[in-house]
Amino acid sequence: MPPTTPDLDQGRPGAGRAARTSPGSAPGAFDGRAPTLPSGAGPAPRPPRPRESVRALVGRGLTVWRRSVQARVVVSVLLLSAIVVGVVGWLLLRQITGGLVDHRVDASLAEAKSETALATSRLKQAGSRDSDAGTQLSQLSENLVERGKVRGFVVVLVGPVAGTSRGLDTGPGTTSSPGIESSSVPASLRRSVEAHPGTAWAFTEIRYLPGQPQDDVPGVVVGNQIVLPADGGDYALYLIFPMTEERDTLGLLQNALITAGVLLLMLLAGLSWLVARQVVTPIRLARRVAERIASGRLEERMHVVGQDDIARLGTSFNQMTDALQRQIRQLEELSRVQRQFVSDVSHELRTPLTTVRMAGDVLHDERHRFDPVTARAAELLQGELDRFETLLADLLEISRFDAGAAVLDLEDVNLVDVAHRVVSATEPLALQRGVEVRVVADQPCVAEGDVRRIERIVRNLVTNAIDHAPVGPSGRNDVEVRVSADEHAAALTVRDHGVGLKPGESAMVFNRFWRADPARARTTGGTGLGLSISLEDARLHGGQLQAWGRPGDGALFRLTLPRRVGDPIPHSPLPLVPDDAQAGPR
Repeated sequence: MPPTTPDLDQGRPGAGRAARTSPGSAPGAFDGRAPTLPSGAGPAPRPPRPRESVRALVGRGLTVWRRSVQARVVVSVLLLSAIVVGVVGWLLLRQITGGLVDHRVDASLAEAKSETALATSRLKQAGSRDSDAGTQLSQLSENLVERGKVRGFVVVLVGPVAGTSRGLDTGPGTTSSPGIESSSVPASLRRSVEAHPGTAWAFTEIRYLPGQPQDDVPGVVVGNQIVLPADGGDYALYLIFPMTEERDTLGLLQNALITAGVLLLMLLAGLSWLVARQVVTPIRLARRVAERIASGRLEERMHVVGQDDIARLGTSFNQMTDALQRQIRQLEELSRVQRQFVSDVSHELRTPLTTVRMAGDVLHDERHRFDPVTARAAELLQGELDRFETLLADLLEISRFDAGAAVLDLEDVNLVDVAHRVVSATEPLALQRGVEVRVVADQPCVAEGDVRRIERIVRNLVTNAIDHAPVGPSGRNDVEVRVSADEHAAALTVRDHGVGLKPGESAMVFNRFWRADPARARTTGGTGLGLSISLEDARLHGGQLQAWGRPGDGALFRLTLPRRVGDPIPHSPLPLVPDDAQAGPR
């Protein structure tokens, strides 16, 4: 029969008993019962559900995996090393197991042949002196059992084979070694030995009768036929050689391989962690330095040690930072010079403007004495002087914003009152343009702010809406000012139905001197800085100024202010896209 590889752990002492041990028998093991609270104690807190705990652990693990290069390197090295160590250990253990098993099989076959030849020789010698088959069988069994105790094997004698005995009846078998079950001999081996004289072997498990102190152990069973001279019957002689030493050796070797593999993995994890740390630490330092530089600390630099790739990276980083610092300082200096220039020019122009204003006022007051052309020139001069004066005031305000010198004079402001005052102030302009301006508010909307700056924002929005309202009966020429508030913020929107804004112009509309249509005349004589100043005023309050528009469908500007300056604004009380435009064509 061809040899097969045995499972040497089947008969290991104590094998399988750990799986049958009750969970409650282990110290500290959870037995599934609810814990008992001490007297007077409150209800125990609800433990987290297993699914929630698993999700939390998986979430934290994924976060660490995404954020930490060092963790990814260590885990990757561990996984690959575990695969390599496992494969190498499995191959090594398989080769050692095969060698031990083959050696044991060869030794068992040699010893079985020797014992069978010795028993046959003794039976032939006894056959000439004693013709009692029972006596011969008893002596054979006793001799084999005694030799088995000394040589370390057990004996199972089965027979006689049917049709071969002249004196004894065919029996089910005789177990020669005490305490051994006859089922220790595989049935397939029995059929092979009884059918074909000669040596055959197989792997088996030596089973002991109940009450025996030994545990079942793996072994090699070698079978052969032996003839009893007294009756000429053929008996099947099975010698079973335990493989206890081989099992223990393999168990020790397996534990040694596992221990060595675990230690090797720990060593590789430590080495990979150390190597990754040597690479990741400078990168983390560079990240911290970059964050500090981004926060405005331009003097921060990386500490460079050595001449390796990391050191050269740090040197390049420092050189890049030096170049950026020089450029930023140049830009800051240029910006400061420009702001100073604008401020100085605005201040210096006030003196000649005052003189020109006085002369213009004189000419404007006396225009009725001039001829029509000169009188019209005096009127145009007066209008442009008004616009020039407004432009200088706006430039001074812009320079204060750029220099960070703008401050707020805080008080509680009712946006509804501000809207009504602005509408009343712009009523002459609205009548001149034929535009109806109305305020929609259901309750007072109070927010903390600078009333002068908030009123300037609303005035710029309303006059801009009047300026862009359609002229004539061809379209809607009304402007709606809506005010609302919630517990976090107050909002004001100004809606017109003029030319609207093209895609992308809602952000550009707040740029300085930007105009949607450069060819369009300014009815109100604007300077092109009103919306820019309004945006800065809104930001100064911690608020938002946003625009929406669609060509041919008008525009909407929304001012959102926190109820208290500096508080966050989770959302605006009024929508940015008007209700009458959401259902219209896009």
